[in-house]
Formats: sequence, C-alpha cells, structure tokens
Amino acid sequence: MQTKNYQLTIGDKKIQAEFSNLTEQTNGSVLLKLGETSVLVTTVMGQTDRLDIDFFPLLVDYEEKYYAAGKIYGSRFVRRESRPSETAILTARLIDRAIRPLFPEKMRRDVQVIVTCLSIDEENDPDILGIIGASLALGTSDIPFAGPVSAVRVGWSPEAGFVINPTYQQRENLLMEMVVAGPENKINMLEGGAKEVSEEIIKQAFVIAQKEIAQLNEKQKQICKEIGKEKQKIVFQEIKEEFKKNAQEFLKGKLEEIIYSTEKTKRKEKLDALQEDLKDYLQDKGFSEEDLALIPLLMKEEMNKIVHQNIIEKEQRPDGRKLDEIRPLEIKIDLFPRLHGSALFMRGLTHVLSVVTLGSPQDALLLQGMEVTGEKRFMHHYNFPGYSAGEIAPLRGPGRREIGHGALAERALSAVIPPPEQFPYTIRVVSEVLSSNGSTSMASVCASSLALMAAGVPIKTQVAGIAMGLMSQEEKGELKYKILTDIQGPEDHFGDMDFKVAGTKNGVTAIQMDMKIAGILPSILDEALDKARTARLFILEKMNKVINQPRPHLSPYAPRIEVISIKPEKIGELIGPGGKVIQKITQDLGVQIDIKEDGTVFVTGEKEEQVKAAVREIKAITKDFVSGEIVRGKVSQIREFGAVIDLGHYREGLLHISEIAPYRINKVSDVLHIGEDLKLKVKRVDDNGRISLTLKDVSPVRHSNSSPAPLEKKFSSRHSYHSRRKNRREK
Repeated sequence: MQTKNYQLTIGDKKIQAEFSNLTEQTNGSVLLKLGETSVLVTTVMGQTDRLDIDFFPLLVDYEEKYYAAGKIYGSRFVRRESRPSETAILTARLIDRAIRPLFPEKMRRDVQVIVTCLSIDEENDPDILGIIGASLALGTSDIPFAGPVSAVRVGWSPEAGFVINPTYQQRENLLMEMVVAGPENKINMLEGGAKEVSEEIIKQAFVIAQKEIAQLNEKQKQICKEIGKEKQKIVFQEIKEEFKKNAQEFLKGKLEEIIYSTEKTKRKEKLDALQEDLKDYLQDKGFSEEDLALIPLLMKEEMNKIVHQNIIEKEQRPDGRKLDEIRPLEIKIDLFPRLHGSALFMRGLTHVLSVVTLGSPQDALLLQGMEVTGEKRFMHHYNFPGYSAGEIAPLRGPGRREIGHGALAERALSAVIPPPEQFPYTIRVVSEVLSSNGSTSMASVCASSLALMAAGVPIKTQVAGIAMGLMSQEEKGELKYKILTDIQGPEDHFGDMDFKVAGTKNGVTAIQMDMKIAGILPSILDEALDKARTARLFILEKMNKVINQPRPHLSPYAPRIEVISIKPEKIGELIGPGGKVIQKITQDLGVQIDIKEDGTVFVTGEKEEQVKAAVREIKAITKDFVSGEIVRGKVSQIREFGAVIDLGHYREGLLHISEIAPYRINKVSDVLHIGEDLKLKVKRVDDNGRISLTLKDVSPVRHSNSSPAPLEKKFSSRHSYHSRRKNRREK
C-alpha cells in the first residue's frame, strides 16, 4: 500500500492525515487520526451532468460503526448497524453545511461524501475530523471544490476559560461549546449550545476559532498543492445572453410585483402562471426546447437579483417591514384541556403548535450508540407536514431536516429544564408546524417554552429564538451588506445567511448558522448577534405577558410522581424474590415503580391517592426495626424452636420458644396458634436484618389451643400446682 502522511495542529493536539490507495476507486480519500479516534473519508462524483434539475445533488453520510467503540449492539436477532442514529444524522448535516457553499453554484453532477468512524476513544469527537477530512478528500480529488474548509470546537467556562477542541470529559463542565467552520479567514457554519452565556463570550469564541481555522486551512492548501489532482471539467447550466435579454424584457416589473405581494399562497400561483407566459413568449421568439428548459433557473437568478438589490440599496423587504422589524406575533396557551400542556406561537404566516407530555422515569429514551449510551429524560420532536407549506407530501418518518430542527430546539430548551432531583418526570415536547413561512425552528423554541410553563414544568425562565438573515454583494472589492431580523419566504430562499439564535433574557442557549456564500467575517456575525438579542428580548416580553412563570400545579391529566429514598441494601427487599413484592404493589395499586442504584425510588400513578398508598407500602417494607420497639404481628408458622411472626409488608420475625413466656414451655402449640394476633417487642436486629422478637414484658394476649383461656390464668394455675406440691413435702 502506497501512503503519504501529513500532520495538522488543532489546539495542542496533532491530527495525522494519511493518503493512500486504500480506497483506490474513489475520486479522493483520506484517513485522519486524532488520539485513538480515526475516520475514513471518501468522496465519489457521478459521470454525467444532470442538467434537468435546479439544485446541486450533494449527499453527505456519516457512518457510525459499533465496533469503533468495541461494542456489539443492535436487535437481539440482528446484531448489526441499521438506520443512522440521530447523532449520525446531525453529524452528517454538520459536515454538509460546512462544505456545500464551496461547490460551484451551477454544478449539477452527483457528489457523495461518506465519513466512516473506524475507531473512537473516550476523548476526541470524530465530527471535527469529519469536516477537515471531507475538505482534504475533496481538495485532493479531481472534483471541483473551492476549499479548503476547516473546523474547530471551542468551549468556555469561567474556571477553564476558552478551551480548543475539548475532550468529552471537559465538555461536561463547560457552559458553552460551539463548532465553528469556514474557509480562509471567514466563517460559514456554526453549531453550538450554551447555558445562558452572554453574547460577548460568543463573540470572543468567533475570533479564537477563526485563528485556528486559518492555520488549519493554510496547512490544507499545502497538502492539496502537493498531491492534489487536476479538477475535472464540468458542464454548467449556462443561459445564452440573447435568451436572457429577451426574458428580462418580458419579466420587467412583473416579477418584482409578484415578489412583493403579501399573500404567499397566491405568490406561488402567480409565479407559476408567469413562468408559463414567459415560456410561450420565448417559444414564439423561436428559442429551442433546450433554452426553454432553463427558464426556472433564469427566474431564480432574476428573483435573487431583485431581492438583493432592493434590500441592499433601498432597504425594501418583500413584505414591507423594516430591516429590524419582527412580524406580528400572536400567542395562545391551553388549547386542548386533555393535554398536559400546549401553546400556539404565531409569527406572521409561521404557526407552530407545541405540546408537552409528562411521563414516569421509565418513559425515558434509552440511548445505545457508538458515542452515547444512557437515558434521555427530555426530548423535543419537530414535525413538518406537507400541508404546512401548501404542498402534498407522503407522511413518512422524520427526515434529516426535521431531526436537525428538533435537535436545535431541544438544545435551546435544555439549558432551562429542571434536574431530575427537582422534577423527576420524563418530558417530551412535540412541535407541529401548522403553517410555514420561514424560521419554524425558532418558532418551535418559543411555542415549546410557553407549553412547558403552561404544563407546570418548573423551567427557570422563558426561552425564545429568532432567525437572522444577510443580503450581501461585492462591488469593486467593497462588501455591501444588510442584516435582516426575522427572515421569511424569499429572504430565506434567496438570502446569503440563516443565523438562528435562541436564549433567555440572561444569555444564549443555542446557536446555528449556515450560508449560501463562501463565508463572512466574524465582525458581521457580531453585529447579527447584537440584533438577535434585541429581537429576542422583544419576543420574550410578548411571551411573558401571556405566562411569565410555570404553573404551580400540573394538569389533572398528568401522572403524579413521588420520590423517596431507601437504603441501597433494602432494594432487594422491595423487589422481593423473583420481583414478587414490587409486582404485587404495581398490580394492586396501578402504579409504576422505578428504583435507582443509589436507593432513589420513583412512584408514578394516574391518581395521587394511588401513589401515596404505594409510598406508604414501600416505606413499611423498607422500614428499619429497632431494639425495644413495640410491634404487632400474626403467627404464620409454628416450629419446634419457636414461631415465625408475620409483621406485615413482607417482613417476618422469629419469636423463640424461650421468649414466649417467663416459664418453660414444652411445645409452642400449647401456647400459640397460627393466625393469632400478638403484641410483641423487638429484642434485637442482627447485621443481616433478621428480627428477634419477645412476648416477655409485653401485656399478654388471649390465646386458645382447644378452648380460650388467658395466658395469665395458665401461668397462675401452674404456679398453684407447684405451691401445693411443695407444701405437702414440707408437712
């Protein structure tokens, strides 16, 4: 095998890049290693140009392999990887968003990038390697690509300060972590979360990340220059000047009128009608079918030009708003009484319904993946049906976009979700997009925050989100741009940036950005971040007018949970042999019982009285008996050496024959019988929890073997017999 090795520096660590003929039939590949984490990145390009489509067909996949972590997972009957996990999909989207803006805009040839994680340690996340590896594989291949692009993870906490490329363990203690990617000295992709961190900290992170990115890109350039292949010649969709000139004459004024109409639904109908009229007009002019096939591309270019020019030169937005103006807001909560919590958030034509469902700890999501294993007690799911955009679409499982938007809102809300010690419920929030006109993910954050408060979940404070946009163009080396607040429709479609920021009144909790252009300087991001804060505070003010703190009580339809603590050594007693004890409680009282290793017990039921009854039962079962304690019990077994006493709640004690009476007893059955109720004293409890009981010094209880007679009468009769016999001997 022929290999060539290079080394890149990220923070204080070294990335090993190995190029070889390992994947000889690909257009380009690289094997990257950081510590003991290794990823293989490959890229392949199709052979034909698909000039019949109006988008670039790029497919990015991230492959998790369980063997990379030394695990055997999967169904009991199918021990292999199946569909990509949510983590794999989010990582694939991360890589896609970093590299997509650097391909030629009019490229119509299939390109696939596959990032396969071959091994993973417990320190280094493979996602950063995936972005750098994709850039190197494309840069050294014969596929047209305007790279390189690099990425770095930046973390921050007051104690540690800024940390470059933190390990998994370090990330647990950080208040902010963010993946930043970009080409040259620019930034074109962001993805991160924080625990109410100020905008100033995030701005500093941009600068630190950009410096790391610049030096990584410089090294990539050297590698590509040394071993890179000559790029293939690609046929792009080109519009003839004469065809364009005739089309522009016909469209003059008409296209702008449709773009700046306020009704989105009719806008699409009018655009379709205008496109047909343009086709008839150009057909009459004698243009070929090949030329006519480019009408959608031409109209897209013209609309893009109109939107850019009007915003940059006139600050004129399609719906007439000011650059920093937010669409009209409307908020409602408690839409359906049977739900545990619900809220509707409407921002212009973007309408999102969020619903909260509360469950027991048993309802937590079990995670079993290459990187993450454990339980997840807070989930946010996002649904985007076709009707929300006025389209027909099959109802299938969630796509990559839905998973990505759901994860972003979940990250934004996680910062305010109470810990299980304070609120032991499993929390699921579902956001249903009812109508879409841009920024549905940030509307989901707002609606979900409102629904959580309406449900009585004690979140710290409200969370809101806003999407910022950018229109830019270069003229004579000078960059002109305008930042837009609350982008929608054409601004989202034709804009250069989609910058989403979510947070509370105290700071940022989630951030995400992707671009259609190569990238922007950190200074522009700083400006957008400040404008996003102003917009967020405005939205939070409106939300707080509807509900400003969590309800003190849960919905009557929500389950009730009680939390108690028992000694870990008592867990076996609560479970019982073969689970007999715990199963009887759950079946008799209709509750769920979850037991943690530390002895924390969660009792969940539909009715409060059921839960309280189960708690009383558990406390009785796990009760600690102490010497000298007076108890009641029934005789359950009679043995030669004594009686076994049922103390209730699956607890038993031994009443030895010597502890039944203050005199000698020949047979236990002479004094006690099965089922007899006794008042006893605990004599001692040994280290294994076995209980010894006594009847001595306890007021005697009536008992009968064949005929009822008080114990004291038996005692006095026996005493009289011995006295008479003694007197006779003396005489």
